[in-house]
Parts: sequence; structure tokens; C-alpha cells
Amino acid sequence: MKQAKKNAPMLTISIGGKDLPCRVTMGAMVRFKRSAGYDISQLDSSNLEDLLVFIWCCVLSACNADGVEFDMDFETFADKLNADDVARFFQSMDSPGSDEKKTTPRST
Repeated sequence: MKQAKKNAPMLTISIGGKDLPCRVTMGAMVRFKRSAGYDISQLDSSNLEDLLVFIWCCVLSACNADGVEFDMDFETFADKLNADDVARFFQSMDSPGSDEKKTTPRST
């Protein structure tokens, strides 16, 4: 018997007038670790740059998984990202309907 697949909450972020998928995936966590040099569990919520890198990694990974073209470098992505999208991303991670393990950036 097949089990129903539990999907991560779907969020889209509008960048340059295009809605792009954005979700936490294993690939996003690997990309973040390679980019930042440390695991997402050690992310400090006061480190704005790394918070944005994490979102960028989530968009890169979701686009790759969904076959959506996305070749924007981090700085261009950050230039086009607005504060409302950042807040919505982190709120979606804390949504009560999410079955994913919550990864909350820690403060130091």
C-alpha cells in the first residue's frame, strides 16, 4: 500500500516579476553548508547575510527540483528580495500545518 507523500509547505517568492518556488529541502541545506561553511542548525538569527543565503539556497534547490530556470547570483537575488518575502519565508517555516522538523536560527 502506498503512503501519501508529505510535501513541504509551498511558498513562492516573486523575484524580478517571476514567482519562484521556495522551500526547505535537503539540497538547500547542503547548498547552505557549502556556501556558509557551517550547518543550518548553527545559523545565528542576527546574521542577515546568512539568513538571505539560506533563502537563496531554498529557491535554488526548489527551482532545480521543479525544473524551473533560476540562474541568479546571490547578490542580484538579495537586491531583488524584499523584507516581506523574508518575513513570509520564516513564518512559513513556523506554520502549524508544517510536518517538517522546525529549524529555527539560534541567537547568540
